[in-house]
Amino acid sequence: MSSLITEDEISHETDLIWLEDIDTLDYVRQSLDRLPNRRGRPVYHRPGRMVGYAVLGPQAKASRSSGTFRRRVFWLLPHDRDTEPSGLYAKGAPAEAVDPRTVAARIKGYKTERSEGGPPSTAMQEFGITRPL
Repeated sequence: MSSLITEDEISHETDLIWLEDIDTLDYVRQSLDRLPNRRGRPVYHRPGRMVGYAVLGPQAKASRSSGTFRRRVFWLLPHDRDTEPSGLYAKGAPAEAVDPRTVAARIKGYKTERSEGGPPSTAMQEFGITRPL
């Protein structure tokens, strides 16, 4: 869950790679996955789709027991708001969800009024950004 991700667990991130335009997404789910390398697109094994992933710098150390690296992966499930606007998450968001505009390398991000399904923020209104209905 994103609320359990700590800043020290993502301190070796150098970049985030987005596979989709995050301006159209109210939220993304984030998790720390054990992956075999620091860079490159990870293999995705969940239902739904991967939206982005973190790249680690050379100072990131692999686990001594497994030889894997903990990297953030951003993803969405088939029943999330972007594909089912009036579904389960029409209001509210999953526990591991964050507003993708609040995320950066080494910054875990947080939920916002937009990610929780509330009315558009003042900033969204000023930029002319609208949520799908």
